[in-house]
Amino acid sequence: MARRAWRLRSGVVASAALVLSLFASAPTAAQTPVQNATTTASGGGVPGSCTGKFVNPVTDVCWSCLFPLSVGGLHIFPSLAGRPDTGNPALPICLCGSPIPRIGIAMGFWEPVRLADVSVKPWCFVNLGGKRIAPGFDIGYGKARRTPDGPNTGSKWHVHWYMYPLLYWMEVLTDMACLEQASFDIAYVTEIDPLWQDDTLTALINPEVAIFANPIAQAACAADCASATVHLPLDPLFWCAGCQGPMYPMNGNVSAHIGHVQASRLALSRFSYKMHRMGIAWGTMGGEGLCKKYLMPIMKKQQYRFQAVNPSPMVKGRWACPPIGSSDLKPGSGNTYPAVGEDMGYLVWRKRNCCVL
Repeated sequence: MARRAWRLRSGVVASAALVLSLFASAPTAAQTPVQNATTTASGGGVPGSCTGKFVNPVTDVCWSCLFPLSVGGLHIFPSLAGRPDTGNPALPICLCGSPIPRIGIAMGFWEPVRLADVSVKPWCFVNLGGKRIAPGFDIGYGKARRTPDGPNTGSKWHVHWYMYPLLYWMEVLTDMACLEQASFDIAYVTEIDPLWQDDTLTALINPEVAIFANPIAQAACAADCASATVHLPLDPLFWCAGCQGPMYPMNGNVSAHIGHVQASRLALSRFSYKMHRMGIAWGTMGGEGLCKKYLMPIMKKQQYRFQAVNPSPMVKGRWACPPIGSSDLKPGSGNTYPAVGEDMGYLVWRKRNCCVL
């Protein structure tokens, strides 16, 4: 029996050594053909290496972004950092279920539900340790670009959307019916989405873009910028992403690249809107969301907060998880840095109003 146990332990050690040797001998991202294809992409200025790190769910998450926690219209646990909250149902009592409705408590909180890579490098999975995972055929390569010099100051971004319901995994709240229940998964990649690549094709899901492509409509976005920075974005101005720029077209083509933080947040805001327009993301805030999620083809910007987790996690302070459209000057410096700190990763917080039965 002792000899059999020794053989079993020896086999486990040998297997572990084999796995480690395979990882050690595997080619790095800088050695792959995809890497070279991206380096020579049109537009120039895109570094070849994909960088990033895995998100630590304890140290890299701003857990104070969970608050305010409300019951009805009362904040039973306010945000100590002074973060603004959306409107909550006034009554603390709610009714859900059929044919006989059940009485519950109207609860409101902020839930981390998604993780997003935002990068100008195709197939760069920032939040998976900065690995390039490509399908092996020419799709999405050379599409993203950054051209900060010359007459064309635009950039093009790709987004990867992960299922990431942290509260459910860590059982932070006891009522699991109110939490999104899912396992970690890559839910969407824009490299294979033709609507994300081309402005003309994108018009299939946002034909109203022609209405807001004028100076008057864009000038109104200044009010959204101020409101999002001071308090919350203005949902009636749905065509604006505040200080980041216009919400249309719903793709990664950013015509005015001011900085990596601004451009990446704008691309992520547009992608979130695109998910709502396609019926993939739903509404969870307000009285309508107490009993179930609901369709929200015109996204309410107040429903989301974006927390930076790559390359520099923002875990404290009022601006650790700002709303869509707020000024990117507030978090301060160090959000990006040259070469190894230009691939962005964000944790998406979503407002959840739920009837706890």
